[in-house]
Amino acid sequence: MSAVLIDGKAAAAELRSEIANEVAELPRAPGLATLLVGDDPASHIYVKNKRKQCTQVGIRDLHRPVPGDVSHAELAGIIDELADDPDVTGILLQLPLPAHLDANTLLARIPPAKDVDGLTERSAGRLALGKPGLVPCTPSGVMHLLDRAGVVLEGAEAVVVGRSSLVGKPQAQLLLARNATVTTCHSRTRDLAGVTRRADVLVAAAGVPRMIGPDAVKPGAVVIDVGMHRLESGLCGDVDTERVAEVASAITPVPGGVGPMTIAMLLRNTVLAAGLSSGDAVGARR
Repeated sequence: MSAVLIDGKAAAAELRSEIANEVAELPRAPGLATLLVGDDPASHIYVKNKRKQCTQVGIRDLHRPVPGDVSHAELAGIIDELADDPDVTGILLQLPLPAHLDANTLLARIPPAKDVDGLTERSAGRLALGKPGLVPCTPSGVMHLLDRAGVVLEGAEAVVVGRSSLVGKPQAQLLLARNATVTTCHSRTRDLAGVTRRADVLVAAAGVPRMIGPDAVKPGAVVIDVGMHRLESGLCGDVDTERVAEVASAITPVPGGVGPMTIAMLLRNTVLAAGLSSGDAVGARR
């Protein structure tokens, strides 16, 4: 393996330390309201980790467990209550929701200034228009890793493999905002490897295990692997890491690359949300 490993664990730890210092200087600690509906085991683990890291940096834990049989109107009322509560800095509605609930209409009730996941239509619109707002955590974590690694984005050719609203689309917009020339690939892209081989910066976020091999990577490219898959052989990402590392100049490992940054950026968004609620939009767009 010749590529430099981009250490997401170290980057996340540094960022958490910075956030803890920022929170300690605020007149009142931000408060994050996590809404967990039902008893999905994976969601319980995710929310537990988010709450733990929040309290470690001094963010107030305003968790709200909700029964799985909650009605749409009842859950909408809870979100509206949190939206109006000045003690609540950020609102996180953990997905997926039970099948009888419409996630999109419920997410739309979260005010943009409290949308710490950056998933609502209004938050997506702000990002697309280049206006201050809160950005989805994983794409903003990728940007943090690229900056920390000293990757020059202006004028670079960047390729994003994947077009989800959670990662692919906002990732492309964030790269474009930094003056990269951006191509978005997807399942119907012709000659995918031919397109990705042009990339100076390649972000793999398609959700297919080891779909990016060395033949799809430009020598010296920076490769960011957003994927996470649990196979019989262990964890892997969307990139065949060992083989691609012989071609790339830098690469994120799986695990330990992009993954740790997601919750770290949630903490960052929660602190930024406190600034937005007070009318300070500085730094809300990365």
